[in-house]
Amino acid sequence: NLDSIKKKLFGIYKIMEKQVTAMKEFKLSNLYYNCELPLIHVLSDMELNGIKVNKTKLEDIGVELSKKISELQNDIINLAGKDFNISSPKQLGMVIFEDLKLPYPKRSKGKTGYYTSADILEKISDAHPIIDKVLLYRKYTKLKSTYIDGLTKLIADDGRIHPHFQQTVAATGRLSCTEPNLQNIPFRDDYGRLIRKAFVADEDFTLVGADYSQIELRIMASLSGDEGMINAFNEGKDIHRITASRVFNIPFDEVTPAIRSKAKAVNFGIIYGMSGFGLSEGIHVSRVEAEKYIENYFAKHPAVKAYLDEQIELGRSNRMVRTLYGRIRQIPEFSSRKYLDQQLAKRLAMNTPIQGTAADIMKFAMIAVNNELLEQNLKSKLILQIHDELIIETHADEISKIEEILRNKMESAGNLAVKLTVDINSSESWYYMK
Repeated sequence: NLDSIKKKLFGIYKIMEKQVTAMKEFKLSNLYYNCELPLIHVLSDMELNGIKVNKTKLEDIGVELSKKISELQNDIINLAGKDFNISSPKQLGMVIFEDLKLPYPKRSKGKTGYYTSADILEKISDAHPIIDKVLLYRKYTKLKSTYIDGLTKLIADDGRIHPHFQQTVAATGRLSCTEPNLQNIPFRDDYGRLIRKAFVADEDFTLVGADYSQIELRIMASLSGDEGMINAFNEGKDIHRITASRVFNIPFDEVTPAIRSKAKAVNFGIIYGMSGFGLSEGIHVSRVEAEKYIENYFAKHPAVKAYLDEQIELGRSNRMVRTLYGRIRQIPEFSSRKYLDQQLAKRLAMNTPIQGTAADIMKFAMIAVNNELLEQNLKSKLILQIHDELIIETHADEISKIEEILRNKMESAGNLAVKLTVDINSSESWYYMK
């Protein structure tokens, strides 16, 4: 009845009053009114637009995956010398650690038997060929169930998938994507990438994507004020080769691709607060050597070390940290007495301002790009945001215009001491865009 509706509206109004007061108190009003609120309209348009899917192509990939899964299943059973349910962790554990007598890399079993998670199996992958085949079997069965069978069910009557984008799920401020989660489709795995072949542009259209280049490293340079990094980025130099030269103490011209790859891992490891142990696992060196790399990095980049230490102290004092634009992430783990919680809190305090600032910049870019498409009354439509990339389904007559809009709006979206740059590419299919 009317009285009930009035009471509910009054309750909503009182909540709104408290939220507005809290936003002012924590200086979040600008972020709310100029970023999150207008972004709702952008995401609404993206969900409505959706992305076209070639169902036949998707089904063909599914058939190919099914054949591969069947081959792996036969190989695993032959190697085991018996028939068993590969998808059963209990049965798999019995086969690997009792029948085949492979070394168990943990001290104790779980309540239902041996642990057989990927991290456990990867530690003994050299012990027997069955391990790699089991890991592949799991990967391919997940790809088929999640991204072949799952995607097929989500194709609407218009031949398109309309994913849902959510603003309030990821603690860093990044957008999340569900039904389906297109951000999780693997792009380094051969069969994972194949699934992207099914995502295509409509007739007379092409997909144009713009991807921020090393945005988190650029943000770290800007927030820390590290002059060497800032100058390197603004002069268009190869930051990973420079890091390799500095950290490994070798001439710039003698940096090999393998050494550059290690330096890249160090660069991103620093952003994520990676320990010597974590870095050693990632680049396959000893823990002592990895810790030395991190020490060398901080010795050559004292401004970065000072900034990260400052974020940890701010997090510890305030139980929260902020992005460049004021977005807050609360870190209650600083209140814990547990060592692992404290280590997690430190990593969150270091990484959140960087990753969260990247998320904010992407949101401002999305708003600016979408507004420009609407103002110019273009046929092209923004359809996807995947990590640091925007994808526009672009009419054939508007390709050069769209590339200009993407470059201008995305590169001017941040307020940094470092230039933002985007890499632009296009294709009829999502598969060929990177």
